[in-house]
Amino acid sequence: MIEQRVILDTSVLVSLLSKSDRNHAWAVRQWAQVNPPALTCEAVISETCFLLKRKYLTEAVFEMIEVGAIAIAFDLQEDAGNVRVLMDRYESVPMSFADACLVRMSERSANSAVMTLDGDFKIYRKHRNEEISIIQP
Repeated sequence: MIEQRVILDTSVLVSLLSKSDRNHAWAVRQWAQVNPPALTCEAVISETCFLLKRKYLTEAVFEMIEVGAIAIAFDLQEDAGNVRVLMDRYESVPMSFADACLVRMSERSANSAVMTLDGDFKIYRKHRNEEISIIQP
């Protein structure tokens, strides 16, 4: 079991649900080690549904939320200013809205790791200068 609270990125969720994805096997192995619920934000759910495009796959996303495997643990109303600051700071990367939400989530959850396939999380910092714990291949 993964000891840290897992914050789930779009890339892993897409890989987990899409058997044709090149990282599917890794995502399945990692998912089996997650202590539910994995945390994420609505931006990640939106990106995932857009990228999956097939109805049965997007339904699987909602089923994961409904059964408590994934929890939406982000309130943009509360953190809009912090998200804006992060997106401004990493404008040259550039940082997506979803990534900014996940970085902010990692700042708010002390013992957490972002499960991602996105290399940008090696660049991003929480609290301006702290590395973000990541789970990736």
